[in-house]
Amino acid sequence: MIDHLGFSVSDYERAKAFYAKALAPLGYSLIMEVTAGADGKPDFWIGGEGAMNKPVHVAIAAKDRATVDAFYKAAIAAGGRDNGPPGIRPHYHSNYYGAFVLDPDGHNIEAVCHAPE
Repeated sequence: MIDHLGFSVSDYERAKAFYAKALAPLGYSLIMEVTAGADGKPDFWIGGEGAMNKPVHVAIAAKDRATVDAFYKAAIAAGGRDNGPPGIRPHYHSNYYGAFVLDPDGHNIEAVCHAPE
């Protein structure tokens, strides 16, 4: 089980604005300037140390498929780039419903629901 995740971004303010909007449908909000997470637990944060050499992939669990759809819509509206619209990904398993968006630094951010429809 992952306790927390953090990675560098090239423009902290731009990334902060993107994640505040993109992750809101998943229950995330800014808790403090250094960390952010769901339900008051700091489990996801970004730092302005500069862009990384290679992008990372982060998958965040969604409670249902509608939440995956809401994440995708919010992330695109916040300036994310499509990397796979909401839908079933049967190559993972029959109920894998995910959406993928590239953040401003090219990190692949996913919302996923494993529950049947």
